[in-house]
Amino acid sequence: MRAYVGVTDGDWYRFLAARPSLKEVNFWRPAGSRAFRALSPGEPFLFKTHHPHNRVVGGGFFSGFAQLRISEAWSLFGDGNGVSSLAEMRRIVGRYRREAIAVGDDPVIGCVLVRDTVFFPADRSAEPPPEFASNIVQGKGYDLATRTSAGYFEVLVGRLLGASVDVDLSQPWHRPGPTYGDPRLSPYRLGQQAFKAVVLNAYGRRCAITGDRIQPVLQAAHIRPLPAGGEHRIDNGMLLRSDVHTLYDQGYLAVDPKHRLLVSPRLRAEFGNGEQFYSRAGTQIAVPEAVRDRPHREFLEWHLDEVFKAA
Repeated sequence: MRAYVGVTDGDWYRFLAARPSLKEVNFWRPAGSRAFRALSPGEPFLFKTHHPHNRVVGGGFFSGFAQLRISEAWSLFGDGNGVSSLAEMRRIVGRYRREAIAVGDDPVIGCVLVRDTVFFPADRSAEPPPEFASNIVQGKGYDLATRTSAGYFEVLVGRLLGASVDVDLSQPWHRPGPTYGDPRLSPYRLGQQAFKAVVLNAYGRRCAITGDRIQPVLQAAHIRPLPAGGEHRIDNGMLLRSDVHTLYDQGYLAVDPKHRLLVSPRLRAEFGNGEQFYSRAGTQIAVPEAVRDRPHREFLEWHLDEVFKAA
């Protein structure tokens, strides 16, 4: 179990602290070349301001990382980026890069996505954690198995969860309850917008079945939908063209545990059409490079049994 303390701009923190209804934020980095691998989904991510303020002012739980164009980050997270407009976001990214972004350019930034965020009242901010050197620019990870780290983070994670919650830092949290609505912590679960961002990123902005790259019609589809007990997890998602998404949800299409496309005979019988899908039947869909991000057997089998075969 780990935690991470990220160094934040004071304006970003104050903007979001003034909007407590925002529970999913983008802790973006102006350069998008390096992935963030310090945490797994569900582990705590805390925000610390620059010197001279130098206080831990809030935090949340890591939801995922994606490399997004500025316009994509704005479309997905809006004010959750810590700014009031896309133009302002472009200006600030340019300032950090020390070069204004040219008209028409849409550079990629690194997006560390944090859910269930809480910002502490000014009189309840905290000192930086142990061994957090003043020259750290981006942030520092901590192993919560160590005694000094556990003692410090138990208090702050307790604030994030609520005073009545007992905190066990020996493993990621998993509490039974609804998968959406009131915040719940569970390993691998992402925020709603983070789910869209990481699925878009993992599938290279291409429909997993057709290969289409027209982004306005691409959607992050749930294999097992939320009302049926699914979660916002990358291995419960696929990037699909909107019409393909509809066909998948209604059981005309499915994907087996070996990631092969299945096409229901209902498609031809009911509509006398669908040759573009029948020609692909039995072929493997495109899946993310990382094995852990690929559609999980459990969710694929649920869809096969409860939607595709039951239709």
